[in-house]
Amino acid sequence: MQLPGFVEIQQKLHAKRVVDVPEAVDRAWRQCGCRRRIRKGDRVGIALGSRGIDNIAAIAAQLARLISQAGARPFVIPAMGSHGGATSAGQTAVLASLGVTPASVGAPIRAAMSTVQLGHTPGGIPVHTSRQAIRADGIIVLNRIKQHTDFTGPYESGLVKMLAIGLGKREGAAALHSRGCRSLRDDVPSAARLVLERVPIVAGIAVLENGYHQTADLVGLAPERILSQEKLLLRRARRMAARLPFPEIDLLVVDWIGKDISGVGFDTHVLARRMIWGEREFRGSKIGVVAALDLTPGSHGNGLGCGLADLVTERLARKIDWSVVRTNVLHTGFLNRAKLPLALPNDRELMAAALTALGNPDPRTVRIVRMADTLQLGRMWVSAGLLQQARQRPRVVVVGEPAPLRFDRKGNVRRLPRGRAGVA
Repeated sequence: MQLPGFVEIQQKLHAKRVVDVPEAVDRAWRQCGCRRRIRKGDRVGIALGSRGIDNIAAIAAQLARLISQAGARPFVIPAMGSHGGATSAGQTAVLASLGVTPASVGAPIRAAMSTVQLGHTPGGIPVHTSRQAIRADGIIVLNRIKQHTDFTGPYESGLVKMLAIGLGKREGAAALHSRGCRSLRDDVPSAARLVLERVPIVAGIAVLENGYHQTADLVGLAPERILSQEKLLLRRARRMAARLPFPEIDLLVVDWIGKDISGVGFDTHVLARRMIWGEREFRGSKIGVVAALDLTPGSHGNGLGCGLADLVTERLARKIDWSVVRTNVLHTGFLNRAKLPLALPNDRELMAAALTALGNPDPRTVRIVRMADTLQLGRMWVSAGLLQQARQRPRVVVVGEPAPLRFDRKGNVRRLPRGRAGVA
């Protein structure tokens, strides 16, 4: 195997960010009029999901303080469908991995999985919601607005999805995934409307993130404005999202995949792959071979999404807890994403296999990109075959000179560090 040298590049992304998180939470609280809807002594839940949202613990803690200042009693309710193995302990552990604990937020976590069926969508799908949510005096739903990994529509990943699927726990998630993307596109908004009618939702706090996945804005929405305003916020989120700077790539090497990166391990919009039967692929860079080296500890063994890769390492494969993957993928129905690709003993053999599959291209012209994960598009390493294109991109800066990859005695490279910001 003859590998080319690699050069670091930095891509300038949308960089607006919130500097004072508590002040931004206070502003969102005023926007949604929470104080008018919360009375002294009320039990008010803060609904949180399983995603690695920037500043999630700080945002939740400030919301808990504001609820307490209003004379009410805050608690945290996991709103993550079947994630965490669909158990109370598992969902509590997922929140803890995000830094959300009773100590960090200043409120207890109520993670019971029992639900109440509220009714049906017009398409006949049963709508469930958390029994604890419907018994509360108020629920504030907190989630990031972003593009969904599976489909394109007016509502994708955000407050509407959390109302319908997240608060629905295992039963609700299973029902609303029963018809694949059709359910997600058509039934989730209808289910969310029913939840807004029957559950004491007092507000939605929408989080927008910049191209470096830092908090760009917090928007407070009164319950009656969630459905109308989320569409507009999704458009803003799309404009801020990062993309790969090259139209064609022969080999994309991703050091880390995992549930704390995306619900399916990779950001599918970065790969331009969703791997769902009957759904057209996303528009984006054309990539020949996708190789994944490792699974993040924050995934808790959930290797769902490994099927989006073409090659993985045996180390990644050994870290997968298939019992967790089964629970997750069978509720979505997107079985392709749980397939295990060809697994190679180490990084060196993985890259050799990738080049063989590509027809052993000339090291001087092969187009390779290596990145820490699909969250971090502000910093990556490219082969000589992409240098000319990189220098022509107005928002790309080439850093340093080409250097070879260094493999240890076991044939592995040192993993690129993970982090929230795209540029260290």
